[in-house]
Amino acid sequence: MIGERRSGIPPRVALVLGGGGLKGFAHIGVLRALEERGIRPAVIAGTSIGALIGAAYVRGLSIEQMELRALSLRKPDLFRVDHMGMMMRRMLARALYLEQPLQDIVDSLAPEGTFRDLPIRLLVNTVDLERGNQVTWGLPGLQDVRVTDAVYASCALPGFFPPRTIAGRTCVDGGVMENTPAMVASRDVDAVIAVDVGSTSLTAARRIRDKGFAAIFMRSAQVMMRSLQQMQLASWSGPPLLLVRPPVWKYSWFSFAHTRTMIDAGYTAACEVLDNVGDTLYATGGVYPRRHVVVAVDRARCTGCGVCATLAPDVMRMDGGKATPMDGPLEWSRADGAFVTECPVQAITVETIEADGQKHRTMEYRVVGD
Repeated sequence: MIGERRSGIPPRVALVLGGGGLKGFAHIGVLRALEERGIRPAVIAGTSIGALIGAAYVRGLSIEQMELRALSLRKPDLFRVDHMGMMMRRMLARALYLEQPLQDIVDSLAPEGTFRDLPIRLLVNTVDLERGNQVTWGLPGLQDVRVTDAVYASCALPGFFPPRTIAGRTCVDGGVMENTPAMVASRDVDAVIAVDVGSTSLTAARRIRDKGFAAIFMRSAQVMMRSLQQMQLASWSGPPLLLVRPPVWKYSWFSFAHTRTMIDAGYTAACEVLDNVGDTLYATGGVYPRRHVVVAVDRARCTGCGVCATLAPDVMRMDGGKATPMDGPLEWSRADGAFVTECPVQAITVETIEADGQKHRTMEYRVVGD
């Protein structure tokens, strides 16, 4: 019927699973929520653990099988220090950890064969270190390589695991450039469902200087990934994007102690977003869901540095040497408000206005201790 309003999920949707270390176990819960609603993605794209879980789904592993594998995973199954390599090669050692444990996990989960052999289109995001560009395996012209090689490379965080040479390219974790590869997955689909588990929200890292090289490097990588992710979402120009952001930011990227909690967080977050999607994914573009928020400034804490007004002149202004938000509530998606976390003294807070008029301070813009 002409003019009839549609709702729910369009027929061709891309599912994008972001990187985030073991926080990516939340992706399993998201997949369960999608399956319960009969949503079958036409395209699955992923970075790092997102690529691994996406590949397992394409291989045909059930949600129950993925959960069992995740819950049984222990630190020695993945992280084994390359003592011999570090002793023999010292500063020329390729990585801190051995390649084989990660390769064994990839081999047990990802499909055999090349991308041409897959029943569902799979895109695996990596970065070519030598050329300095993003390489997404599974795209036209990049399909005649082993899926397991691409997935391994996508999980190979530089410095932690050795790179993988694929078709003459030295490839590592795609999160170096794009942690949630939504744009590359958006071609020829009606909408995108993107799951961000590791890059946008950060906890405060207390005494990071005392925690060693690996912790300092990982923290730097997280900050870089967050900045890149914020810019990519803020400039989104593809089809409607439904952003699922499970509240897992307070957990360590490499914690094996909260697997069940992270799976459940992914499921709950996905259910909430999917059950309230309405007709938003039939729009012409934009990032969803959207909500009404109120921005406030603690003027006693504000130093008047002006960073917020510079980054978000349509939201913030300077008044009497202090930052002041524009009047009235704002309508934001989860891609908005990145400037809030840039305040050096955390003087800016954001409250979400619920349908019943109640307000609550959202955790997405808070910096909390770990």
